[in-house]
Amino acid sequence: MKPQSAKAKGRNLQKQVRDAILEAYPDLTNRDVRSTSMGASGVDVTLSEVAAKRFPYSVECKNRARMAVYDLWLDTVDNVADNTHPLLVIKQNHSEPLAVVSLKHFMELVSGRTGGM
Repeated sequence: MKPQSAKAKGRNLQKQVRDAILEAYPDLTNRDVRSTSMGASGVDVTLSEVAAKRFPYSVECKNRARMAVYDLWLDTVDNVADNTHPLLVIKQNHSEPLAVVSLKHFMELVSGRTGGM
């Protein structure tokens, strides 16, 4: 894949996450939640002070053709019991465990819109 195409994939994911945050928090604007330019250091989605109080997360986006996490995620989704959400917990040596959920479910959690199953 050409570097330009890879950057476009990453940029599109950043915009998707930005749009999901804006949808979850309708009172925030494009000035509060911005996709960072490719190649810039730091987080991939920049939040205003107001947005950071509402959504206290530093967002890093990785859009790659293949990551082993997706194989694990597919196994997790395949084994979901009724009335539950898939949750994948991963850990590598000398690192803290990580919790993986879908972006949609995560946005429901942080926005307080986690109704019934």
